[in-house]
Amino acid sequence: MLSRIAESLLWIGRYIERADGTARIVDVLRLQLLEDPATSESAAARQVLAVIMGMPCADDVGFADVGERLVFSERSPSSITASWLAARENARRARETLSTELWEAINTTWHRSNGLGRHAVTERHLSWVRERAALVSGIADSTMIHDDAWDFLVLGRALERADMTARLVASGGPQRGGAPWAAVLSSCGATQAFLRSQRGLFTEDLAATFLVLDRGFPRSVVFALRLAEACLQNLSPESRRTGVSDEARRHLGRIRTSLEYRPTPDILEDLPAQMQRVQRAVMSADAAIRTRYFQATPTTTWTEELV
Repeated sequence: MLSRIAESLLWIGRYIERADGTARIVDVLRLQLLEDPATSESAAARQVLAVIMGMPCADDVGFADVGERLVFSERSPSSITASWLAARENARRARETLSTELWEAINTTWHRSNGLGRHAVTERHLSWVRERAALVSGIADSTMIHDDAWDFLVLGRALERADMTARLVASGGPQRGGAPWAAVLSSCGATQAFLRSQRGLFTEDLAATFLVLDRGFPRSVVFALRLAEACLQNLSPESRRTGVSDEARRHLGRIRTSLEYRPTPDILEDLPAQMQRVQRAVMSADAAIRTRYFQATPTTTWTEELV
């Protein structure tokens, strides 16, 4: 597979998951403001923009500003609109590898997203983005050969999902001024799965533990990290015999094992810092993947022979 095609596939997975994850983060803020009228809109909006997304913002920002920067803006790389546009452009470069159905789903989503309106963020905007992301993922799963191209696509999705879930978990916890855990679970689509796994028992510590450590829930941090490691192992089968030679797998393996084997109370005690470590590990793994698979080589040029 050509390096440029593999890179496009990785970023298709990342951008579609980024659109979905950003919609979920904005939905957490929306639910927080609806369910707790005493919540300061400005403080909650600053936490989303500055703390979770790492964007500079003024002190008087509100939900409308979050919507403009994270939903409608075409210039912000973290916004939903910009993510769908970038996914479409990468899909155009990888047309010969994508199925026709997958290309049509991505292209149609981009065009229809412009017809939803840009005046205010509503539940309709956010749920539509989540539904389209799920549709695209389902079409990819059922119409693509599960070969190296598929592994790069899923690898991008898994890396972005680990990062986005870590950001969502970092935003939870009323004691830190964050959203209620019930809102975080709802935005992750995890409410029913969580209640079923805990037999109806709900506590804040159990909710945070579920989103970080559960090995069976697809949106948990550990599940996404394990999936990314599996994709990298498929792309480097020689490591099954000679050990881990992939630097990206080392970064992901270290952070995953540090979460799985660390006592849960220690993780919960400093949860935002632990989630920042996950985000840094994902960034390091992404850099290692680019170095190994996508590094551009200098262009060959001919020069006259000196006599």
